[in-house]
Amino acid sequence: MGIRKFLQRILTKPVLELANKYSSKPDKQRVHEALSKLYQHIKTKPGKKGLVININAAHQKIIIFSDLHKGNKKRSDDFAPAEHNYLAALDYYNREGYMLIVLGDSEELWKFNLFTVQKHNHSSFDAEKKFLARKALIKVFGNHDIFWNNDPFAGAQLLATYGKGVKIYEGIILTHTEKGKAIDIFLTHGHQGDGQSDGNKFSAWFVAKVWAPLQSYLELNINTPAFNDIHKTEHNQFMYEWSSQQENLLLVTGHTHQPVFESMTHLERLYKLLLLARRQNDTAAIAKLQEEIAFRRQEYNHVSEDYLHLKPTYFNTGCCCFSDGDITGIEIDNGEMRLIKWKQNDTASQRTVLEKSTIDTLSKNL
Repeated sequence: MGIRKFLQRILTKPVLELANKYSSKPDKQRVHEALSKLYQHIKTKPGKKGLVININAAHQKIIIFSDLHKGNKKRSDDFAPAEHNYLAALDYYNREGYMLIVLGDSEELWKFNLFTVQKHNHSSFDAEKKFLARKALIKVFGNHDIFWNNDPFAGAQLLATYGKGVKIYEGIILTHTEKGKAIDIFLTHGHQGDGQSDGNKFSAWFVAKVWAPLQSYLELNINTPAFNDIHKTEHNQFMYEWSSQQENLLLVTGHTHQPVFESMTHLERLYKLLLLARRQNDTAAIAKLQEEIAFRRQEYNHVSEDYLHLKPTYFNTGCCCFSDGDITGIEIDNGEMRLIKWKQNDTASQRTVLEKSTIDTLSKNL
């Protein structure tokens, strides 16, 4: 154990730096062009690449999860610690009649073959089947499960996995109209245009042949916020910039594993609330917020310079593979969007609303 801890301390940083050195960084122009192309294609030719769903007409309650990275239940399986919370969440949302949208990287097919993932994840697949039985399951592919989009045997494997045919999309557009104003909520995994992930063969090779064995031996989970590098933050910024330039559009992605609501991370929102508490001289709120900020800064410490002036156009689900077992997602229900977290307390999983806003309020600030 001592040797493992020693190697963990000295090897983690250089291995991550090596991956970033030889992989392409996210490129703003590529990201923006890829998002525009996909959005316009779905908008004008809905069907193959994505669906357009009128959520007013359906009165549909929706839960969006992304980045499960289901694996083999061993040390390098990032989903294993979070499975309990995911199953509890799906049980709740199925009982409440929600539609489930899995926004990419559901299966970790860079590190594991599909048969291994199928073998060790019967519980989560069975839970998702309950939504499929109600015609309330939509799967979007990401870079780690792009197999579903480009393999000739994907259809047969989806049939074997779910017992029914499942269509795979690259994006979804949810349309919402309130008080005569129409808003598009554009959902996609978010790897589009990212040179590290969007069709990069080196990344796939590095994860499968170098990182996965090393991660297994060193018992590392790079999805804990402590391992998030600057490229993820930069990619979030590119996503925000694209969404802020669109008309009457909200963008929801995954991919970076960093929860974002109204274009702000949770830490940025805490700083905003702290400024308000100081203006109001609310000493109790100040103390509570400072304590929460100190805790969150242990997880991630990046704060955008202009976070107080961002348009509320960008949202990120976070992920379902945090190393402590927590999962985050975004609910859309009755004209309201909510960033939620499921966390295990003792033996039970508990749902917490982290942030919320009505779509009508968001649309007024676009």
